[in-house]
Amino acid sequence: MSLVGPNDSAEQRHSSAPEQTEALGAALGSAVREGDLVLLSGPLGAGKTRFVAGLARALGSRGRVRSPSFTLVNEYAGETLRLYHLDLYRLEEVDSTGLGLDEMLDRGVVVVEWGERLPMADRVEALELEFALVSETERRITASGQGARGLELLEHWRHFRVGQDT
Repeated sequence: MSLVGPNDSAEQRHSSAPEQTEALGAALGSAVREGDLVLLSGPLGAGKTRFVAGLARALGSRGRVRSPSFTLVNEYAGETLRLYHLDLYRLEEVDSTGLGLDEMLDRGVVVVEWGERLPMADRVEALELEFALVSETERRITASGQGARGLELLEHWRHFRVGQDT
């Protein structure tokens, strides 16, 4: 299921290498703040975790970013912000209360892989990024914003350029 609908105001970036995907995540790091929600969707191997690694690095985290597929949540302490990295791939039904989503948002930035599995009510103020495999090395990342804060983050996304993106 796609996060980005056909009538949404969306903005695309392309990445032709894992390092470019990380750089896109790092660029977003200058805009996020406590309480922000970033939802990632796309197939396995599309670069979602690499994107989070760049974001974590931009926030000053020195820890190695790993997919939380089996742990559900990984937490990274940055210099100024805490980053919560969730992966909902293995969950059929998601109860955001049981996840502690509100508590995480109160304490830092939350990035959710397979974010389309969150209930719609939890996605109203999010930046949504859809990753697509274009070729073996190229990725297309389409961003859309929901609610006032999601649209602010989308506006930031529109104004940065990394490498060869379009």
